[in-house]
Amino acid sequence: MTTEELKINVEKALDEIRPFLQSDGGDISLLGIEDGKLVKVQLQGACVGCTVNQMTLKSGVEMTIKKYAPQIEQVLNVVV
Repeated sequence: MTTEELKINVEKALDEIRPFLQSDGGDISLLGIEDGKLVKVQLQGACVGCTVNQMTLKSGVEMTIKKYAPQIEQVLNVVV
């Protein structure tokens, strides 16, 4: 899978989970993919201060991304 294909697949995964985040007043954006294994995202809106955002990240976001791109090993939320 090329870097571009990987990015497209990760975006598809984010598109699948975005409505759930938006229904709670949040959102997510892709910041980048490193070494074809690490996806960096940024949780936004209500997701930023949410107490369960790490659970959302691991069980929701990471699981969905791995469904579209199995070679991804980790999803990291970058806080700015």
